[in-house]
Amino acid sequence: MKKRIGPYPRVRIEGGGRAVVSQAGGVLLVETVRKAGLDAVISAALMPWRKARAVHDPGKILLDVALAVALGGDCLADVGMLRAEPVVFGPVASDPTVSRLIDTLAASREKALRAIRAARAEVRRRVWRLPGREAPDAGGTVTLDLDGVLVIAHSDKEDAAPTWKRTYGHHPLMGFVDHGPGGTGEPVVALLRPGNAGSNTAADHITATRLALAQLPKKYRRGHRTLIRTDSAGGTHDFVAWLAQRGRWLSYSVGMVVTEQVHQYVMKVPASAWTAAVEAGGEIRDGAWVAELTGAVLDGWPEGMRLIDRKERPYPGAQLRLTDADGMRLACFATNTSGRPIAELELRHRLRARAEDRVRNARATGLRNLPLHRTAQNRIWLEIVQIALDLLAWMPMLALTGKARVRDPRRLRLRLFTAAGQLVTTGRRRILRLARHWPWTGHITAALDRLTQLPDPG
Repeated sequence: MKKRIGPYPRVRIEGGGRAVVSQAGGVLLVETVRKAGLDAVISAALMPWRKARAVHDPGKILLDVALAVALGGDCLADVGMLRAEPVVFGPVASDPTVSRLIDTLAASREKALRAIRAARAEVRRRVWRLPGREAPDAGGTVTLDLDGVLVIAHSDKEDAAPTWKRTYGHHPLMGFVDHGPGGTGEPVVALLRPGNAGSNTAADHITATRLALAQLPKKYRRGHRTLIRTDSAGGTHDFVAWLAQRGRWLSYSVGMVVTEQVHQYVMKVPASAWTAAVEAGGEIRDGAWVAELTGAVLDGWPEGMRLIDRKERPYPGAQLRLTDADGMRLACFATNTSGRPIAELELRHRLRARAEDRVRNARATGLRNLPLHRTAQNRIWLEIVQIALDLLAWMPMLALTGKARVRDPRRLRLRLFTAAGQLVTTGRRRILRLARHWPWTGHITAALDRLTQLPDPG
C-alpha cells in the first residue's frame, strides 16, 4: 500500500533563524518618509510633548505606528512588527511607551491635532513638487472628494451610537484628494463624529472642508481651481452657499436629492433637450442622458448654480424609486462651473465614485474599527491612519509606474511589503538582499532606485 502524498511539500520547521528580515519591502515606505522629510517635520511638531530624558522621540513613535498601520496593522500593539526588525525600522518604543504617548496627545486635544495636521500640510507641499507631471495638481487644479464612513464598534466606546444603517459605531466624515485615473488618492481630513451624526449636516461639511483646504498648498485654499465634490449629503443650502461665498469662490459639484419639485421639472423637459451621457474615453454611455434644469427650481440657491439631471436605464435587478420616472433612474447634481458641456460636467461628477475606493482602502488601513476607548484617543488614531494612507499614496506616486501606481493597499502589502530579505554584513556595511525568486523583487529595487534619485529634503 502506497503512502498518500499531498499537493504541498512537507517542511521541517525550526526556530532560531538569523539574518532573515521579514517585511523587507517596508523599506519602500521608510525611504518615502525620508525623501518626504516627514520624519524631521513630525518630530519638530511633536517636540513640545517630549519629556525630559526621554529615550524615544514622540514623532518617531507616531510614525512607527503609522508604518505598522500601512503594513496592515489595526491596533497600537501591532507596532511590535516593526520592533522585531530594527535593521529596517530602527529602535521602536515599547507598547506601554506608545500607549502613554497617545494618552498624552489625546489630553492636549486640539493643540496636538493642530500640530500633527500642520506637519502633514507642510510635507504635502514638498511631496507635490517632486513628481512633476504626476502630481495631483499637475493640471493646475485640485479635486477634493468628501464622503461619510460608517465604522462599526464591537464594544462600548465613547460617542458610539446607532447609525442610519442600523449598525452601532461612529460616522466619520473624510476627504480625499483625487489623483485621477493614473493614481490613487490621499486623505486630507477625517472628522470623527458619533454614529448618529446626520449625513446632511451642513456644519460638519463646512468644518471638514475647512480642515481639508488647510492641508492643500496655499494657492488652492480658495478660488475656482479647487473643486469640491460630494454626494447628495452635501446638497444643502448652507453648504453650497458657503462654497460659493464671495472671497472663497470654490468650484463645486454636489449631489442633490431628487425632490418632488425636481421630479416635476424633469417630467417637463422636452425630448430634444436631453443630451447623451459620455464615458471617460469619450464614447457615448449607453442608455443614459443628461439635461439642465432651469427656472423656479433654482430659486433660493446661490447665483450661478446649475442644476443637471441624468436619467438612465436601471441595470438588471435594480429597483426603481418613487422619484424615478418612465422606467428611468434619476440622479441630480449642482455645479457652478460654466462654459463646459453638461455631459462633460456629468462625467466629472460621476467620477466621484473613486471616493468609494478611497474609503475601501481606508477600511483596509486601520479604519476597520476604532481600537481605543475615548474619543480624544481615537481622533489621534484617525491622524495616524491618515499618515499611513498618505504614505501609501505618496510611495506609488513617487516610485512606481504603470498599473502598479493604482494598486490598492492590500495588493501592495501582498506583493511588495511582505517580501523577505537576508541581512549581509560586509566590513562596516549592512546590505539587505531581497529574495531573488520573489516575482516582484525587480519592482521593489526599481522603486527604491527612483526614490534614491529624488532630492533630499532641505
